[in-house]
Amino acid sequence: MIHNDSTQNLFDLKRHIREIPDFPEPGILFYDISTLIKQPEAWTHVIEELSSILVESKINMVYGIEARGFLVAAAVAHHLNIGMQMIRKKGKLPGETISLTYDLEYGVDTLEIQSGSITPKHRIAILDDVLATGGTMQAAIELLSSAQAEIICCATIIELPFLNGKEKIKSEFHSLITYD
Repeated sequence: MIHNDSTQNLFDLKRHIREIPDFPEPGILFYDISTLIKQPEAWTHVIEELSSILVESKINMVYGIEARGFLVAAAVAHHLNIGMQMIRKKGKLPGETISLTYDLEYGVDTLEIQSGSITPKHRIAILDDVLATGGTMQAAIELLSSAQAEIICCATIIELPFLNGKEKIKSEFHSLITYD
């Protein structure tokens, strides 16, 4: 396994992730997983690694955070043969929703899940592509917790530890690679 870049990786995942400077605004270095996803062997490796981490937790449902987290969560759910649900921005889900508004570094945002998507038997993992400041991941944890979810762990492909996001996460957390 590749936990936090501590071992050599057959696929050298970092070489499959494109770095885009000054996106979405000046001074930000964006880590683009679209170049990883287009490489079937590297993408398969990511899904197998995340799945091997999560299967030990005996989860039976994954929630993906909009938008790239959907890709990760859907693939992992398929690989583990479990269910998947979406955590979306306000107004994007049909039917009744449960929402949580949270503070960003420069404003506020709202996340939603569909009402009734959680049952007492669900053991949930929350997935996304990147953990940066941790604000969105922690908001997702709070949103699902408010709906009485049993959150077992959270996981991402990439972690940016210099932003201290992991410190905000009030759950077990795993990442495959880090950028210091």
